[in-house]
Amino acid sequence: MTLNRRNFLKTTLASAAVAAGSSALTACGGKAAYAEGCKAGHEACANSKAELKISFQEGTAPGANLNEKFDYMEKLGVVGFEPGGRGLKDRVKEIKDALNGRDIKVSAICAGFQGFILSTDPEIRKQCMDTMKEIIAPAGELGSTGVIIVPAFNSQTPVMPHTQETRDFLCEQFNEMGNFAKEHGTTVIFEPLNRKEAFYLRQVADAASICRDINNPGVRCMGDFWHMTWEETSDMGAFLSAGEYLQHVHVASRKRRSMPGEDGEADNYVNGFKGLKMLGYDKYVSFECGCQGDRNVVVPAAVELLRKQWEEA
Repeated sequence: MTLNRRNFLKTTLASAAVAAGSSALTACGGKAAYAEGCKAGHEACANSKAELKISFQEGTAPGANLNEKFDYMEKLGVVGFEPGGRGLKDRVKEIKDALNGRDIKVSAICAGFQGFILSTDPEIRKQCMDTMKEIIAPAGELGSTGVIIVPAFNSQTPVMPHTQETRDFLCEQFNEMGNFAKEHGTTVIFEPLNRKEAFYLRQVADAASICRDINNPGVRCMGDFWHMTWEETSDMGAFLSAGEYLQHVHVASRKRRSMPGEDGEADNYVNGFKGLKMLGYDKYVSFECGCQGDRNVVVPAAVELLRKQWEEA
């Protein structure tokens, strides 16, 4: 056969499909898995460990207090609770008492620290480190998966320049913070934001590469579908780029940051869920969003939408 360009491409693509199929079969359990429907070179099998564990931030569910909110969440099968970090040390007993006897656990802790770690002012950096530690300790006591942090928002100035030296400094600071988190049985979680909110960390792969360089089990990262809408070319690719470092996921509608489903067809998370399934992701997907309609109608619909799309993935 003459190896012209067309034949070369056909041969190369065929070889790639066979190789991918071999990997898929190995990952999914060989011939038995193939019989279950794994298609070589086409789609990777979902890791059996993967699970959609839905979490709500405190303001998501209707209710006048935690017990009312948790009652509502249990009826929907929501298994995670993401409280804010501000004043967390004074709420440990309240949260533990409200969760007692329930199937709901604390997922991540949403920020709540003061200052910012990339400030040019040493006092502001110290404030960030100190207040983060004040949140990390009770987070560990509550069994939280980690405390979310952003290195610097656009509004926070004066800020260190975006240089290699700044990145090295960030790694040093978060190694210290990660050691403290590890001692308390939890983690610190980098959250990439879209460029309108933060200049420094915008893509999941960037956050994961910092985690890799720090190489500390107390330092992890997350993805937020809202921010990923503007910064990522592929939801699946973003999550796969995080690999073992992915510790948490936020979800919202993709136009107005409202409840999933409130922006219609734009609210498609299937591609990202495929990536989470490939990773065997078994941590939380947490609602971080507003609400345009009646929560008693919109919230259950949003939960149902995520479950439906998870199955489609």
